Amino acid sequence: MKVLVATEKPFAAAAVEGIRKEVEGAGHQLVLLEKYTEKAQLLETVADADAMIIRSDKVDAEVLDAAKNLKIVVRAGAGYDNIDLAAATAHKVVAENTPGQNANAVAELVFGLLVMAVRGFYNGKSGSELLGKKLGILAFGNVGRNVARIAKGFGMDVYAYDAYCPADVIEAAGVHAVANQDELFKNCDVVSLHIPATPETKESINYAVVGQMKKGGILVNTARKEVINEPELIRLMQERTDIKFVTDIKPDADAEFAAFEGRYFSTPKKMGAQTAEANINAGIAAARQINAFFAEGCTKFQVNK
Repeated sequence: MKVLVATEKPFAAAAVEGIRKEVEGAGHQLVLLEKYTEKAQLLETVADADAMIIRSDKVDAEVLDAAKNLKIVVRAGAGYDNIDLAAATAHKVVAENTPGQNANAVAELVFGLLVMAVRGFYNGKSGSELLGKKLGILAFGNVGRNVARIAKGFGMDVYAYDAYCPADVIEAAGVHAVANQDELFKNCDVVSLHIPATPETKESINYAVVGQMKKGGILVNTARKEVINEPELIRLMQERTDIKFVTDIKPDADAEFAAFEGRYFSTPKKMGAQTAEANINAGIAAARQINAFFAEGCTKFQVNK
């Protein structure tokens, strides 16, 4: 089988080496398409691929039309909104992600952003501490659980809400389960977002939701840009000069948010999973999932039906 690694933004060399070892060790052929600049290059290279590993690269209907032999595509990472799932299903292509491989990297960045925020973005003035503060985690998946683990080390009081995770599972992790999203925002000093971008969640973090936060509230988004209703959050921050917003996903309205000096920060690009360890872990996991698919028909991490 021919396995294509198509990465406009390449994996680290160690990750490619690990992927090659897995793929070729299973008797498959590895093909690399790195730093491509035109979609036509991807369309040409994917034509005879049986499997594909991607990062933030888009796999839409046009790519799937060109990929006549494609049976599986794996997104090396947790998010998979860059894959057209309906088109993949229509083409009988299994789409998978690699959940959990980037979780610690994202969780650590949450606290990098958060410490900066409570210390006034290192402006030389007196800030505050995380010890004893209430942290709300919206969605208790792999990243959320790692955020909870680290928060306990800071001595924070940790709460979580996840519509799809039973309260007893959250409580078993030593975290307070709350009944709904509103309760999380009303009771916590900090809310960290870890929800996917779905029709239900897109623009769901809006004026009314965030406006429930107590004075000095901090919103952290290392999930997806689309879950924020940017115009409404801007309006809230104009009215509530105590609210802070930190993110690793530059908003479309970055210039407008930047006007809130001392209350807003965004990294230049999405950086949650940008560690050498996460890069290697996700790439190798993708290769192993492809090998399991061809060897056993395993579709444990399939995200389309």
